[in-house]
Amino acid sequence: MIASEGLSVQLACRVLGVSASGYYDWRGRAPSQRAVRQAWLTDLIREIHVESFQVYGSPRVHAELTLGRGIVVGHNTVGLLMRRNGIKGLPNRRRPRPKHDTPTAVDLVDRDFTRTSPNRLWVTDITEHPTREGKVYCAVVLDVHSRRVVGWSIDSSQTAALATNALGMAISNRSPLSDTVIECVDDLNDLHGELRILVHTEATPGPDTEPVLVRTVELGRC
Repeated sequence: MIASEGLSVQLACRVLGVSASGYYDWRGRAPSQRAVRQAWLTDLIREIHVESFQVYGSPRVHAELTLGRGIVVGHNTVGLLMRRNGIKGLPNRRRPRPKHDTPTAVDLVDRDFTRTSPNRLWVTDITEHPTREGKVYCAVVLDVHSRRVVGWSIDSSQTAALATNALGMAISNRSPLSDTVIECVDDLNDLHGELRILVHTEATPGPDTEPVLVRTVELGRC
């Protein structure tokens, strides 16, 4: 590097404390296997970084290399090569979870999630799953007696239809009685009205029958 800036090789070697013959021997030597592998890994890292629209940092790049492409490489090596070549991902800044003002009603089952017969208590939840094509949301309805999923729904957006479709499948599969309790374990309190309407219209055989009880419990209290 010093020689490339206009200084003589002899002066550069004298400043660095190496011999000129050693410098020429190093310059004419073929790249080591380690150097070749690092150059290959750097090209792959740069390719993955570009494909992620320059979002991925070293943890996600490492996951793509090892899990997506089956390459054996360590976390530290990926981080070192990215720093050495100026490859950076976007910082992971988590936004604070918004707090809703909707009041949470009393828990109808008093935290007792056991039943001695089926279709006496169902619990529901919505989970988020990241994929290569974006996030997907899964809503499930679980019978606490058998711990069996009796209804489910998957969608790319977290809307009321996601929950009502899962509940509709559960009602169609099990035909619950009017005293069945459904605990909705999520923080989408605006779904409560649609859930009650759905159960009332699909699960009740007649106009004089009481609807299935639906209650929403805030996620933080589960």
